[in-house]
Amino acid sequence: MRFLLSNDDGYLSPGLSALAEALKKMGEVTVVAPDRDRSGASNSLTLSRPLRIRCADNGYYYVDGTPTDCVHLGITGVMDNEPDMVIAGINRGPNLGDDILYSGTVAAAMEGRFLGYPAVAVSCAGSRMNHLDTASNVVRRIIGGMLSNPLPADTILNVNVPDVAYDQLTGYGATRLGYRHKSEPAVKSRDPVGEPIYWVGPPGPEQDAGQGTDFHAVRNRTVSVTPLTVDLTRRESLTGIGNWLRELTR
Repeated sequence: MRFLLSNDDGYLSPGLSALAEALKKMGEVTVVAPDRDRSGASNSLTLSRPLRIRCADNGYYYVDGTPTDCVHLGITGVMDNEPDMVIAGINRGPNLGDDILYSGTVAAAMEGRFLGYPAVAVSCAGSRMNHLDTASNVVRRIIGGMLSNPLPADTILNVNVPDVAYDQLTGYGATRLGYRHKSEPAVKSRDPVGEPIYWVGPPGPEQDAGQGTDFHAVRNRTVSVTPLTVDLTRRESLTGIGNWLRELTR
């Protein structure tokens, strides 16, 4: 197999290196990742300037752009042959619930799916990433499952792995996204010349985090596997909205 790997923590992230080494046992690995931490970049593309791609001593390509830029350029400008799968991660810290709207890791996987390839976003649900071998093992097993059970064309998997030894996991669970309370207020300060500056506030605490959610799974040391659709259309609302839109034309 040919894998394209990316992330949003930057090409020097230990999570990315652990994933690359694990997948080399399964096939050919190409890494195209941001030149620095681009967490929170979401699905943004760089359109106002050209992008530069360089190759590090370890063979990883790094780009002065977003995770989405990296996957796009990796597929359309770097790889001689198309990948069989796009994997984003291993992210430092979880991507649960509302987090996915901002996550560059999830966005990188989505770009792979937009361009026509099976894709997975994987995160280590712990800031210290003490058990990257666990997350790597989980990814390899999930890839094996996907080969036997291909995903629908509009779907990616968002995988969150508890940061524990593999034998401490309680299993794998198909989960839905939970929800957080609204974010904490922005933190206002001043720069050295007295001009106001702001830090975006931290995410809100869990709100919908009961059984069946990704939050609940990770809290109980279960690997959370959430299928995400890249088609954001709320289809069940089409009829109702269509009805009142027709009223506007009368």
